Amino acid sequence: MRRHVHAIRRYRSIKRGIMPKYVIERDIPKIGDVTPEQVIAISQKSCSVLKNLGPSIQWLHSYVTQDKIYCVYIAPNEEMVREHAKQGGFPANRVSEVKQTIDPTSAEG
Repeated sequence: MRRHVHAIRRYRSIKRGIMPKYVIERDIPKIGDVTPEQVIAISQKSCSVLKNLGPSIQWLHSYVTQDKIYCVYIAPNEEMVREHAKQGGFPANRVSEVKQTIDPTSAEG
């Protein structure tokens, strides 16, 4: 429970603009065919590297398509995102800073 509360507090501070959010595009052929065991191993490797890099970088979630993974991270800069990829052995074909978030409620003005 304590970790959850800490994560919520950190997320709220990030929402106030303290740290940027990034979308990382990873080209990985046939990644959509991985087994549940492989997903666990990949996730554990990512979390291990994140733990070593410290609390200023956070993995929020990822979207897996057939040949790519799109990961959403919060980090102080692009270099830290790329260092995570390097240490984890993950490709980071494109790293883009999120400038805004829009959704259906954006139409409400």
